[in-house]
Amino acid sequence: MPEPTKQLVFIDDSGDPGFKLDRGSSSHFVIAYVIFSDPLDAEEAALTMKKFRRDLDWRQDREFKFNKTKKTIVKNLLNAVCSSSFSVRAICIDKSIVRSHELKNKQDSFYNYAIKEVLSKSTQLNNATVRLDGHSGREYKKSAITYLRREVNTNSRKIKKVKFVDSKTDNLIQLADLVAGSILRSTQEHKSDRSEYLDILTQKGRIDDVWYFC
Repeated sequence: MPEPTKQLVFIDDSGDPGFKLDRGSSSHFVIAYVIFSDPLDAEEAALTMKKFRRDLDWRQDREFKFNKTKKTIVKNLLNAVCSSSFSVRAICIDKSIVRSHELKNKQDSFYNYAIKEVLSKSTQLNNATVRLDGHSGREYKKSAITYLRREVNTNSRKIKKVKFVDSKTDNLIQLADLVAGSILRSTQEHKSDRSEYLDILTQKGRIDDVWYFC
């Protein structure tokens, strides 16, 4: 029998799932995932980030977050970690065109929908272990796992397992955060550095697909 796949997928978001666009909600919402086809590549990327943090003389529990990390550090880290083998797929949603009442009024539904869409449209997923940032409550986690397994695995077994993890202790969830933040920044026309972070990922050959829902 063929060896089962060992794909690892790390998902995070950027922006917010709210729809009060005239009162501070982000204009776009991004769900991005980083996929490793070989666990050894995932270990290498995580070790690169761990070493990078140590070289900065940061505590080991200090997170890399796009919105809270100095942008020169973000660019240098992206350049460093892109030496590892992984690919990125994402959905970037212009919230001004969303018409569904449920998606606009139930943040969990919108969040789950975005994750489902980006996973469902991937042809490369096969029996993957999916990890998401576990900042939500227990009931949400339980319902989200059931929803994703049901919706994404409709015609194939793309997902083997869904697990929520603490981003503070998971470097590769933090990598997904940096990727999602890079994509969101590219939509912000008023930012002078809007293209710099996504350009790094693109030039290094790490972007597989970004679906702009607009």
